[in-house]
Amino acid sequence: MAQPLVIVESPAKAKTISGYLGDDYIVESSIGHIRDLPAKAAEIPKKYKSEKWARMGIDVENDFAPIYVVNEKKREHVRKLKMLLAEASELILATDEDREGEAIAWHLLEVLKPKVPVKRMVFHEITPEAIRRAIDSPRDIDTRLVDAQEARRLLDRLYGYEVSPVLWKKVKPRLSAGRVQSVATRIVVERERERMEFVSANYWDVTGTFEAGSEAPFEAVLLELDSKRIATGKDFNSEGQLTKAEIVALDETAAKALVEDLQGASAAVRSRESKPYRRRPAAPFITSTYQQEASRKLRLSSAQAMRVAQGLYERGFITYMRTDSTTLSDTAVQAARAQITERFGKAYLPDSPRSYAKKVKNAQEAHEAIRPAGDRFKTPEEVAGQLSAPELRVYTLIWQRTVACQMTDATGETVTLKLAADTTKDGTALFSTSGTVISHEGFMKVYGRDAEADKNDEEKRLPALQEGDAATIKSLTADGHDTQPPARFTEASLVKRLEELGVGRPSTYSAIMGTIQARGYVWKKGSALVPSFLAFAVVTLLEQHFPDLVDYAFTASMESDLDEIASGEIETVPWLRAFYFGADPADGLKHKVESRLGDIDAREVNSILIGADSNGVPIVARVGKFGPYLERDTDTKSIPEDIAPDELTPAHAEEILAVPDLIELGEHPDTGERVVVRDGKFGPYVMMGELDPDSDEKPRTSSLFKDMNMEDVTLDVAVQLLTIPRVLGTDPNDGREIVAKNGPYGPYIHKDPEEEGKRADTRSFDDESLLLTMTLDEAVAKFKEPKRRRGQAKNSGPLKELGVDPTTDLPVVVKSGRFGEYVTDGEVNASLTVADSVDRIDITRASELLAGRRRKMASEPPDPKTKRVVKAKSKTKKTTKKKATKKKATKRKKKS
Repeated sequence: MAQPLVIVESPAKAKTISGYLGDDYIVESSIGHIRDLPAKAAEIPKKYKSEKWARMGIDVENDFAPIYVVNEKKREHVRKLKMLLAEASELILATDEDREGEAIAWHLLEVLKPKVPVKRMVFHEITPEAIRRAIDSPRDIDTRLVDAQEARRLLDRLYGYEVSPVLWKKVKPRLSAGRVQSVATRIVVERERERMEFVSANYWDVTGTFEAGSEAPFEAVLLELDSKRIATGKDFNSEGQLTKAEIVALDETAAKALVEDLQGASAAVRSRESKPYRRRPAAPFITSTYQQEASRKLRLSSAQAMRVAQGLYERGFITYMRTDSTTLSDTAVQAARAQITERFGKAYLPDSPRSYAKKVKNAQEAHEAIRPAGDRFKTPEEVAGQLSAPELRVYTLIWQRTVACQMTDATGETVTLKLAADTTKDGTALFSTSGTVISHEGFMKVYGRDAEADKNDEEKRLPALQEGDAATIKSLTADGHDTQPPARFTEASLVKRLEELGVGRPSTYSAIMGTIQARGYVWKKGSALVPSFLAFAVVTLLEQHFPDLVDYAFTASMESDLDEIASGEIETVPWLRAFYFGADPADGLKHKVESRLGDIDAREVNSILIGADSNGVPIVARVGKFGPYLERDTDTKSIPEDIAPDELTPAHAEEILAVPDLIELGEHPDTGERVVVRDGKFGPYVMMGELDPDSDEKPRTSSLFKDMNMEDVTLDVAVQLLTIPRVLGTDPNDGREIVAKNGPYGPYIHKDPEEEGKRADTRSFDDESLLLTMTLDEAVAKFKEPKRRRGQAKNSGPLKELGVDPTTDLPVVVKSGRFGEYVTDGEVNASLTVADSVDRIDITRASELLAGRRRKMASEPPDPKTKRVVKAKSKTKKTTKKKATKKKATKRKKKS
């Protein structure tokens, strides 16, 4: 008997829903999008290859009609879906209720071409009740949402395919530009510029410990001296100057003199001020605030936080996690209020439910806030046995935030005491201290006192002193401070900034964080995002020649326009035409790229002024083919990869430039030829002989070992290095010569192929010093060992231990392999990207790389014989070109 076929996006979601619907339904997943615009030239259908617009996959001359290509990795799965559909009684499209989900549903409809009834079911939580309600209340595909997603996809393709080639020609090949990623990169670069321009100021403060009768000692900080306020860090501007003339900045001498003067002095309470303390609970989580709190409280990156939340949603524990709405359903509010009364009592329940206004720019209200799923919230204790440790931590955070948002305010009293003491020559010194006593915890009972976020949340009880009461200064300390530049963005704070600007959407934040790091524009130093010099060059080019494309207001206005397309207020084609061609051709993206390319000075945009050296000569950082380097007149030197731009001061740059390009070591004892150590494009090396451009014979060279510095290399060491490649002798087992070599991936021993056409035999090892000491017998023994990836050799440990992956609870290490360094948890390996290094990588970044590798493995079909994941073979491509049709946003004509 035919059954309904339900299609969702992910296998995990399909498994959960299948369990709720039972045997009466067949539930299958699409595994995400099944088709998209062509990703590479090979995917472009033959009939379109000659078209000038074909590389974009969009017919810009014919109302921006897109070509859609079925993903080659999904073709086998699409065939499976068609087979299931052929036996089904109806098709139910159950993808997510947002633009992406609606688009996936529409593409499924277009590709599968069902001959049975089609329904669209939507839900924002996966519970038995929610799924049954969704089955009973189907609707049609919302073509407005499909239009909005398509407009966004076409816009991003037009932007990327027009602007990225400019970066290839003027900065570096294979770079990318993107509507949101370029703005996000600009935000990070602008903050680094502020840090580079920041001038630090030094100031001192004085802290006194006071005693008053039988009361416990307490501390107070110097507030005023002779009626003039003492400067703190916030009183200085970015140039290191005080913002107000009437403020006094203490230096070390003055602060220490004051300590001497007031030691043991008497003081009196000048004033006691008391005011009510009240703290209201925060709104329930939206995507951005969830990512921020998961970062701050659980130390999860954006990608990790979203990955755990996705799993919780698909298994029915929380509601949909991509939302910018703080709304809770009436059922959810009642569930929270019932749990508050049950667990904490009526004293913690407000008289009426709380509601929260939306403050996000360009917000949409399609979903609820993120909350525990169901009409009754399961407590963390109830789900503990069903969740992994990371999942339980995230669920607990969401449960706490949801329940807390419906609880009473935290209330109490904040008291401020000011104490005066007379100095011998500087007038009256006024000290101040504050303390808060919380009398009713309210929502803090469940969400905790957040002293890290708000110092007022930290309780501090002061003695019951009144105005005029006496006190004695027991001790004094003087402390110096330097003002700090604005903090770098973390993933969480960058998401918050993008949200404030109205740039991007909940569904894109996590991906953007990953993209700007994978492209080499940003790297992590701890949790801080540091822009590369490459990012400076890209942002400079865009700011100078395409300012609109990285303008915050312009990018936010595009988001607003896309929202209006979704609501039917704007039509897609005229809007895309205005963006690409321009109402005035000079304003269109196409004209801007074509007309301005010749005006871009590649040397200028790839230059970052560092400052002047001690002699007043300018030092410039430049982005070159082989990476960033310093230039001063004719001197150049590569910039070490672990240096952040704000750390590259003129003094530091001088130190780097002072390292000589060439150091004379003397004459080789055997040949009498000159031996030098040089700094090259690929690192330092020793050389014997002279470079003769007219001769085919090249001087003998050998790279320095990784633990060697140019300055430490002696003639004896250089002579030893020049023996590499070193012939060890002939293998008695096969008569082949064994040579010890140092390659781009590390040291190894080599034997030529036994027969022509076969591969050479090699064995790698990690210790470079063995290149100089390995004997023939040791090499022969090594060739008898099975071949292993570098870093997996016997008795060789990991390059770095990173700790436990917060999403899998498995220990993660860095290892060195045949193709470079990689991270592994023992089950999955993931190569480091160009933006990563062994020194910089931490557990957060490693977890992201491993998760990305797992997702890729999950999307690739296993080989039926070996069961190993393999790339799908290319087959004839199924394509669809969207017909050019004049359509209203409220009614969509069929595409074919």
